[in-house]
Parts: sequence; C-alpha cells; structure tokens
Amino acid sequence: MAEQRINRKLAAILASDVVGYSRMMAADEAGTLAALKRHRETDFEPAVAAHNGRIVKLIGDGAIVEFASVVDAVKCALTLQYSQASKADKSPIVLRIGINLGDVIIENDDIYGDGVNVAARLEPLAEPGGICVSSIVHESVGNRIDVRFEDGGEIHVKNIDRPIRIWKWHPGKMALPDAAEGKAEKPSIAVLPFTNMSGDPEQEYFSDGISEDIITDLSKIAGLMVIARNSSFMYKGRSVDVRAVGRELGVRSVLEGSIRRAGNRVRITAQLIDAATGGHLWAERYDRDLTDLFAVQDDVTRRIVDALKVTLSPAEKERLAESGTVNVDAYDFFLRGREFVLSGDKNRAKFEEAIKNFKRSIELDPSYSQTYAGLSWTYIFDFQNRWSADPDHSLRLAKENADLALAKDAKEPFAHVVAGLAALFARDLDTSRAEAETAISLNPNFAMAYNSLASTRTFSGEPLAAIPLIERAMRLDPGYAQQYLHFLGMAYLVAGKYETAAVILRQRILMVPNTDFSRAVLAAALGHLGEYEEARRVWRELKEINPKYSFSEHFGRQPFKNQADVRRIAEGLAKAGISI
Repeated sequence: MAEQRINRKLAAILASDVVGYSRMMAADEAGTLAALKRHRETDFEPAVAAHNGRIVKLIGDGAIVEFASVVDAVKCALTLQYSQASKADKSPIVLRIGINLGDVIIENDDIYGDGVNVAARLEPLAEPGGICVSSIVHESVGNRIDVRFEDGGEIHVKNIDRPIRIWKWHPGKMALPDAAEGKAEKPSIAVLPFTNMSGDPEQEYFSDGISEDIITDLSKIAGLMVIARNSSFMYKGRSVDVRAVGRELGVRSVLEGSIRRAGNRVRITAQLIDAATGGHLWAERYDRDLTDLFAVQDDVTRRIVDALKVTLSPAEKERLAESGTVNVDAYDFFLRGREFVLSGDKNRAKFEEAIKNFKRSIELDPSYSQTYAGLSWTYIFDFQNRWSADPDHSLRLAKENADLALAKDAKEPFAHVVAGLAALFARDLDTSRAEAETAISLNPNFAMAYNSLASTRTFSGEPLAAIPLIERAMRLDPGYAQQYLHFLGMAYLVAGKYETAAVILRQRILMVPNTDFSRAVLAAALGHLGEYEEARRVWRELKEINPKYSFSEHFGRQPFKNQADVRRIAEGLAKAGISI
C-alpha cells in the first residue's frame, strides 16, 4: 500500500476560551448559551472574517482559528479584546486568547500538530480579556502593530523539547491602536480552471489560457481581491465543492466554466457562484466564432464586475477595454508559450519549444506586448537554470524583450514585472523596484509583482519592509505558499530574526523536500541559533540533493546591495563548522 501523503503548511493559530464558562453555565445555563451565541454572531465571526481567518473548530466555549498571516491573527485578537472591553458592563463573555505560528497538519477541514497544540497551551496563560503569544509571533509582528507586549518569560510546553518564551498583552494596560479597527475585506473571487470539453487533451493549453486571462483582467480592478492562477489551478481536474474552495482560498465567490473548441467555433459556459451558499449569482453560455473570443472574455469580466457590484474607475474601464491582440493565431501561439512559463515542469527541451511559440506569435503580431514579455520571462528561466551554453546572453535577451514589451504597451503589468526581474538579476535594484511598483499600480492583485518588490527590498537591505509584501503575495496566492516561504525565510534571516527564519524554512523544506537553496539558508539560521549539529545535518541533506552546490557561486549571483548581508549568512554556516 502506498504511503499516505501528509499535507502540512505554516499557519498562525488563534486559540480562544471563555473565562469562567463552567461557573457561568452552572449559574444560568440558558442565559450563558444565549450570550455565547450573540458573541459569536456579532463579534467573533465578523472579526475573524474581517481579518481573513478561518474558524477550524468550535469546542464548547472555545475556538481554533487559522490565519495565513500572523499580523492578521494578532489584529483579530486585538479587535476582539478591545470590543469585549468596551462591553464589560453589558456582556458576561470575556475571552483569553493564545496565538502561535507553526507547522500544522491538514486533514479535510481540520488541522493538527504543534502549531495548534502550542496555541492551545498559551491561551490559559493570558489574563482574562488579554492575549498571550509565542516569541515567534512576537518577533514576526515586530513593529507592524502599534501595541507593546510584555515579556512573560519562558515556559515548558508538553511534547515540546525546549522552553518557549511568551509575551502578554491586556487592553487595560495599553492604548487603542488604529490597527485594531478591523474592516470587512473587499469582494473576493477565485477563477477555477475552465474544463476542456473539446475531447482533445492537446487543447488543455487553450482552456487554461482563457481562464488565466479572465484572472488577469479581473486582477486589474482595485476594488476586487482576486486569487492568483497558481492557487485556483490547484483544483484542476478535481470535482470540488465550491463552498470548500471558498473556505480554503478565503473568497466570497467562485467562477467556474467549460470550453469546447471545434474548428473555428468555440462554446464557453461560465457561472459565478456564491461561495457561502453555493447559489448562482450569474450564468451564461456563449456559442461564437473563434474570432469573437476576445469579446466573450470581455463580457465575462464585465458581468462578474456587475454581479459583485464593484465600481470601476475610468482608468480601470480603459484598461479592461484594451486587448493584447486581435490576431487569434498570435494569441494561440502565445498561450502555447505561456504554458511553459506557468508550468511547474521545466527543462531545456520545453524551454526551446516555448521560445519557438513566442517567436511565432511575434511574427503573426509584432505589436503584441505580452508575447515579448513571455519571451523575456522564458530567457530569465534559462539564466536561472543554465540550460543554454551562454545563460548571461539569455539575461541580455530577457532585458531586450522586456524593453520591447514596454515599448509596445507601457500599461501591460506583465511587461513591467519581467522588466523588473531582468533588472534584478542585472543588479539594478532601483529599476527593479520601480518596475514592480508600476506593475502593482496597474494590477493591484499581481502576487508575483508583490514578491518581486519584496525581493528588491530584501536585497537592498530592507528585509522588514519585504515581509508584509510577501504576506500579501501569499494571501493572493495561498496555493503557492511553498515558494513564497523561501523568500519569507530569507527576509527574516537577513533581518537577523533567526528563530522565525528557521521555523519558516523548515516548513518550506517539508513542502518542497528537494530544495537545496532553502537548506543553505536554514543551515545558516541554525548556526546563528547555536543548533550546530542540526545545521550540519541540513547541510549534508543539501549536498546529497545537489553534490555540486557551491554557496559562494550561488550567493555570488544573488544581487545583494550590501555584501555584509552575505557575510552574515556565511557566518551562520561558519559557526556550525560548515565549510563553504
């Protein structure tokens, strides 16, 4: 029997409990239950929703809530405790809250593991109406929340082999921060990959491409939160419950549909569904000539905007009216090439095939900005993976094609992102930052742009400024967290927050067991923490995965502005006795 795969992830866990619940139940069972129900409906559940959380389970008077962002978890706790403090003379409900950041095991809709266990053990240590957090949470939040936690010393937690430092907060001792004033999140949507109904597996690229372009169009709307392609495509080929998708991705609505392409005809069905109820908000079927494809895409986008009651600015209306190309064949070759850059399975043969498809698209429409951008991105992959004989030449080609993409359409977000990546690898951090910022201004939901901007901050010696950008990318693209965790761990390492870096990088390795680069960074963090034997074990694993790995060569290619940051990482390895 094949071994069952264990699904793990890094999450911030909030555990809450009602103070004196048993005593209250003994005195007035009906009144206590009614008060608890009112509290959950009017305070607890709205606060969790406003801060992007997911209630995993309710256990009597207690609750376990999962957050992708530790900042969201702490803000939610502050909102709850301030709210209850303001009702002290009106409500008998008083909470204790514990928060931890750690590894959790996912089983259906439930979660288990040390991340949950530690949070549950922190909760009783909080004062009534207060919050108790682990040192990892305290370090991760840093100065991004305007409250001060008091050092609660070290405690020993069952099944954890080393003491945990805790930090405490109570509303009676602190001023109310603006950050605690939670606001409901904007309308949100995930676009599932449209089902290929053509009966030809070779047409998958086409149905996927239509789905991706709808995601891209919706992403340009500032009043809408759109989940990235990597995350929504996790559901490709699966029979799913839309309500479960909504819970897992943290969205209020889901678009699904199908595409049938036959000769010069295309049939597209689309339905927008309320993720909470499963009810249809809008549905339509299009049976058109292939040349009408772009008009269909535009109509789907506008129908979604209308159904979700999102107001478009004049600039957004203009951007949505613009089409990358009117040449269906050029679009088709672009989709074939883009399939390479968006897939997880890349090699030299596929790289060369992508180059051919992008170049053919350009021959058919020399003004097509997105194709030049796709070609640029493909050359960047070659620079990173060293497939060709001269990867440095590929970096020069990446810049040339990014420049051409911008010359064809200066408002194309994809072109600005690849221009920023080409500049980043060329060590031009200022240009890279400016391009990423422009991409975000044109596409406020562009997860890759947020992560690109974060990289410029980390490499520029501003890692604490990078962290919220990476967390934003993870919120927009939760299914791609295994990639973002590396950048998050690197940012914490460069910031000197070694314990948090180690937790995050361990999680990255659990999710991507064959990573070498993350192991190098983890070994450095462990060296700084004094965990020398563990650091050496991680390094041995790295060398088994990639015997040719060279720290000096690899980090020599990273565009750090301050070489002192590289030396500090190397010092962690040296402390553990690792020769680089």
